[in-house]
Amino acid sequence: MSLLPCLPMSDQRSPYPALRGPVPLSHLLLRRFIQPGNRVADATCGNGKDTLLLAELVGETGHVCAFDIQQEALDRTAQRLAEQNLQQRVSLLHAGHERLLELVEPPLHAIVFNLGWLPGAPREIATCTATTLTALEASLQLLAPAGLVLITCYPGHAGGDQEAAAVQEWAAALSSRSYFVWRMGQLNVSSDAPFCLLIQDGRPADAS
Repeated sequence: MSLLPCLPMSDQRSPYPALRGPVPLSHLLLRRFIQPGNRVADATCGNGKDTLLLAELVGETGHVCAFDIQQEALDRTAQRLAEQNLQQRVSLLHAGHERLLELVEPPLHAIVFNLGWLPGAPREIATCTATTLTALEASLQLLAPAGLVLITCYPGHAGGDQEAAAVQEWAAALSSRSYFVWRMGQLNVSSDAPFCLLIQDGRPADAS
């Protein structure tokens, strides 16, 4: 019987992601579902972490459309992409996500929403219920069969609680025949901790 070498702790890398909070969980799902050649959208690019992951996953033949209303967010995302030489896979759109239908053509295999505000920027600029719901309705029209919408909600800040409640109510009302809707969040945290909603188009992936 051969034994695996015992590496120093500094050289060991766990193959298991730490699922602390909803964003790592959403990334785990994206890694499972997104394939090279897919077309996807980041509806709130922020610091660019979701956009970067999507750009990696769609490969050279896929494409990402990334939205934000703040130029600072687009600049941060552009820098993050340039550091990995992935900027050619992404279109950065200085626009609110409520313009998804206007600016993006179907089909999309995934659409990611990370609600709230841009970390490190003034909190007065944040997503709001009306435009978020408009964007979510548009997302359903853009989804490919078996495509995903992933939404990270933040009920723990002023305005975020109403937005999270409205998004959850909207998602819960979707037809169970047409969409598979899941709510995922840690149980051993405060009741106003962030959580993730997943909506999958119920049509099989090979549907025309």
